[in-house]
Amino acid sequence: MSLLLNIDTALDTACVSIAKDGCILQEAFNNNQKDHAAFLQPAIQLILKNAGLTLQEIDAIAVVAGPGSYTGLRVGMASAKGLCFALNKPLITVGTLNVLAWQAINQIKISQIDTSLFCPMIDARRMEVFTAVYDIELNAILLPDTMIIEKKSFTNLLLKNKIIFFGNGAAKWQQLCDNDNAGFFELKNNPLYMSELSYKKYLKNEFADIAYTEPLYVKEFYSNVIS
Repeated sequence: MSLLLNIDTALDTACVSIAKDGCILQEAFNNNQKDHAAFLQPAIQLILKNAGLTLQEIDAIAVVAGPGSYTGLRVGMASAKGLCFALNKPLITVGTLNVLAWQAINQIKISQIDTSLFCPMIDARRMEVFTAVYDIELNAILLPDTMIIEKKSFTNLLLKNKIIFFGNGAAKWQQLCDNDNAGFFELKNNPLYMSELSYKKYLKNEFADIAYTEPLYVKEFYSNVIS
C-alpha cells in the first residue's frame, strides 16, 4: 500500500491530493493562479485532516515539475522538496504535459473519439505554446518543447495521423487550423490522472534527486511570460 501526497501548481488551477495506490482519498483546488502560494500549505493540512492522516504517514511526495507558470512551478517544487527534506521522504516528479496527455487519453477512450495521437498545449503567451505529442501508450512522438503556432504547424504529423489537441493553449491553434485530421478536446483539472502517474513511478522506485531537481521551465523566464 502507498500513500502519496500530490502537488500540482503548474497551471491556472492548483490541486493537492492524497492518493492511496493511485486512488484519490482527498483533494483541494484553487482557481486563482496568483494565490497558489497562499493556498498550498493550508490545503495540505486540510486534506490530511479530512483523510485522518499525518504527514509522517505519507510514503512520498509527488509534484508536477513543468512546464507551466514560472511562479507556480517554483512554489510547488519548493514545497515538495521542503517536505521531503523535513520528513525524509522520496520525491517524485511528473511532467505537466504527461499529466494532460494521460487525462486526455483516458477520457477520449471513454468518449470513443477516433484518434491516434494526443497533443497537450500550454499557453506561453502570444502565439507560443509548450507542447508535445504522445501516442495512446504515452510514448512521446514529439518531445516537450516550445512552439510558435502557425498555420503550417503539425503539417507532417497530420498527413497520416488524427491528432486531438487540448489544454489552455489549444484555442489559439484551433483558430488557425483547418485540417480535417485535427480535433479539439476540453479538459478540466482532475487529480486522478496525476495520482496514477505518480503511483506508477512510486512502484518503479523512480525517485528524483531532492537536492538537484529543478522545475522544467523549457525556456528562460522573463517577466511578461508565464508569470
